[in-house]
Amino acid sequence: MALWVFGYGSLLWNPGFEVAEQAVATLHGWHRSFCMSSIHHRGTVEHPGLVLALDAADKGHCHGLALRVKPGTEEAAIQELRERELVSSAYLERELQVTLADGRKVTAVTYVIDPEHDQYVHLTLEQQAKVISSAVGGRGPNTEYLYNTSAHLTELGIEDGELDWLSARVREIT
Repeated sequence: MALWVFGYGSLLWNPGFEVAEQAVATLHGWHRSFCMSSIHHRGTVEHPGLVLALDAADKGHCHGLALRVKPGTEEAAIQELRERELVSSAYLERELQVTLADGRKVTAVTYVIDPEHDQYVHLTLEQQAKVISSAVGGRGPNTEYLYNTSAHLTELGIEDGELDWLSARVREIT
């Protein structure tokens, strides 16, 4: 059986595993949000950054990228994903159904926010911009994460007004 992964943030531009197929996809019941405080990858405990997570939303949806792992590399891919995504347990690993652009429905490993975790935050867009503009973590500046994600969504033809606004605002204040 094929292993699919749903990417909506850094997995769009840095999956960390071999991809056999990719397709724009939609996940219903969730929305992309900078609702996870980052104390490892894009910030520190002393100066947390923000990373994207999928936050539950009854009538929401998230457009992203479904990535099919190269056959024969599934075990290594899932191990790499777990080391990367579950570093602080703020994400929950779920298998959720996504709809590919061609109409196929596949089950994809998807990382969603744990709303009970202390890294779960709700900030205004302006507050998010201020945090992102100055945070730096183990994988680099928080600005890089925002700009890369926004650029790759644009390349894929996926509109995200909040990320567009944040990208413009962060460029103004940095």
